[in-house]
Amino acid sequence: MRDLTSDPVRVSQEGVPDSDYLGFIKNVKQHTGIDLAQYKEAQMKRRLTTLRNKNGFSTFASFYTAMIANKPLFYEFLDKMTINVSEFWRNPNRWETLRDVVLPELASGNSRLRIWSAACSTGEEPYTLAMILNDHGLLQRTYLLATDIDDGALGKAADGLYLERSLKDVPPDVVKRYFTPDGVMYRIDSQLKKAVTFKKQNMLLDEFEDGFDLIVCRNVMIYFTEEAKQMLYHKFAKSLRPGGVLFVGSTEQIFSPGNYGLEASETFFYRKKG
Repeated sequence: MRDLTSDPVRVSQEGVPDSDYLGFIKNVKQHTGIDLAQYKEAQMKRRLTTLRNKNGFSTFASFYTAMIANKPLFYEFLDKMTINVSEFWRNPNRWETLRDVVLPELASGNSRLRIWSAACSTGEEPYTLAMILNDHGLLQRTYLLATDIDDGALGKAADGLYLERSLKDVPPDVVKRYFTPDGVMYRIDSQLKKAVTFKKQNMLLDEFEDGFDLIVCRNVMIYFTEEAKQMLYHKFAKSLRPGGVLFVGSTEQIFSPGNYGLEASETFFYRKKG
């Protein structure tokens, strides 16, 4: 994979190399291990420019210096970079397919399940998994891992406290069973909280655990470059057991899944061959 931080053809609107932004990418990678060059540049630069300007900085160099010295500003950068927008049961028909078709197949003849919610943001996705697993009587025999690069998002996930708008797609009977009103917020059931193992992880840099029956990574890959996507699909496939399933977002169809040792199963579900 080529190092985009030194790409000589990247230019600013004035037609000259944007050394300010390139320097920011380089410094962030050296300091945090986060490689912004793996994200689609136009989208990422636009979001970060908005954040920089909002905080009163005219250059990325000055913004970087302040960001490293100011932890709340650094967390704001992470939040903007990782786009922490999530909901429970997002795209409900896909979760129904998981509940009614995919999960029963994975659980058949399997005494233990290993499931991973990658880039879990503030926890809506792994908790949705926990609800479905519990309704199938599978939660107690499942290792349910949830990872994200953002400490702030992981903290919110561990708190398990959500605004009502995050619950808009949750079936009413599920809301009654797994949420308790807490002022203007809703608190997730403590049994579900105990069932999820939250960990910090940089997907692009860190090694993955393996032997998973199911990996869920939705509405994240669209922000990465094609090179980064290909690398991650290989890593996900390696982390699945034979017959394990990768569940992706509704705008993230994998073309040529066979290149990664996968085959299409249900729509947006890909099974590892073997």
